[in-house]
Amino acid sequence: MSAITVRPVLSKADTKAFIELAYRLNGDDPHWVPPLRAEVAATIDPKKNGWFSHAEAQLFLAERGGKVVGRISAHIDRLALEMPREQGFGPGTGFWGLFEAEDAEVAKTVIETAEQWLRDKGLTKAIGPVSLSIWEEPGLLVKGHDHSPTVLMGHHPARYQGWIEALGYTEAKKLVTYELNVAQEFPPLIQRIVSNGEKNPRIRIRKVDKSKFAEEAAIILAILNDAWSDNWGFIPLTQPEIDDVGKKLKPLVFEDLIRIAELDGEPVAFMVTLPDLNEAIKPLKGSLLPFGWAKLLLWLRRPQVLTMRVPLMGVVKRLQSSRMASQLAFMLIEQIRRAAVSNYGASRGEIGWILEDNQGMVAIADAIESHVNREYLIYHKPI
Repeated sequence: MSAITVRPVLSKADTKAFIELAYRLNGDDPHWVPPLRAEVAATIDPKKNGWFSHAEAQLFLAERGGKVVGRISAHIDRLALEMPREQGFGPGTGFWGLFEAEDAEVAKTVIETAEQWLRDKGLTKAIGPVSLSIWEEPGLLVKGHDHSPTVLMGHHPARYQGWIEALGYTEAKKLVTYELNVAQEFPPLIQRIVSNGEKNPRIRIRKVDKSKFAEEAAIILAILNDAWSDNWGFIPLTQPEIDDVGKKLKPLVFEDLIRIAELDGEPVAFMVTLPDLNEAIKPLKGSLLPFGWAKLLLWLRRPQVLTMRVPLMGVVKRLQSSRMASQLAFMLIEQIRRAAVSNYGASRGEIGWILEDNQGMVAIADAIESHVNREYLIYHKPI
């Protein structure tokens, strides 16, 4: 067998080869959702991804016999370096991601290349896969290969787990998603909690106003950065990232699916729900041409979907662990559930990702009778 060579991505042709490899290696998996190539290109372009305002990355391609057989990114997030170590990252921490490999030998070669790049930068710990930001697609899928991911979630071959662990990587954190039947009403106890909250004059659950997109996004960001600030792996979202995510997700923003909870007139909690765009883009096979763009635009006008995903929700820190926090969460979930079923035809919901040891969110997920359907592992290793 020919030797494997690894080189940095330096040209447009290299970038195209980097993107295309995922389609070749995963194309036969019926549950893999081919991302739109333009979206992948934007993710790795420093001019189009606000994450690069506080990070740097190097992409690598592996070749064998003139054929591209692997890829990886090695990257440094300056905000992660500033974190306290007890929150998972901190000084000396580097990352790798966007990992694809044809076989175990290729996997070993590209991961070791990423590790060496990080060592050369003075780093002492590698965490992966994280592609590229912790807010994008963190972790390797280790449970749930039998169904397709929802929008903005990753999907990876089962064989990758063994290849990565054989290189000395161990679990740093497990992320989970929860699945539930949203066409079914919640248990009576939850219904009573919601009903009591809806009678409380101090509480107001409101839809976002899409005509005030920037202002509403700022409210949600403020709650998010406060609510999640003590979580493992938390890196504050920066304004450049918010601007880019806003452009990307604005077409998926429907006012009745994103709501803010106010207590005595103060915004204290929120929940973001997205119709599962993957249901629309999966048949497009990564391209909007020749007619995919028209189909997607038609779908976005008023999507009718099987699944809704809740990627983000939060309650301000001062209310966490209180009965009010749980009540607000249940009220947000229930009001959005009603809209998802009646206005979009949804019957399935997915909540996450959630840190496996986030006791508050796990308790909420259990209370509404959801169950874990996908698990992702983030690995770490001293280098």
